Amino acid sequence: MATFLMVGTYLPEGIAKISAARTKQAVSIIKEHKGKLESGYVTLGKKDITLVVDFPDVKQAMKASIALSKKLAIAFATSPAVTVQEFDAMMGKG
Repeated sequence: MATFLMVGTYLPEGIAKISAARTKQAVSIIKEHKGKLESGYVTLGKKDITLVVDFPDVKQAMKASIALSKKLAIAFATSPAVTVQEFDAMMGKG
């Protein structure tokens, strides 16, 4: 599994749909795409929500990102992420 950061912004029609039920729907969509939600945060500023999600590969992450955007009216930017320790090891610094 690989870790991805999904940073989202509510679209105007998405604001009206904010609910615990929609959160459960998001978790279900992630699971449908073979992913696991590790943590989620609501944020202040230009971005509204940040999810830390594990997926088996980039393809599943992309599919989940699009499915979440379409069904929940949240525009996501999804990026792969590695820990600092993993990065240092990749760069030969660990």
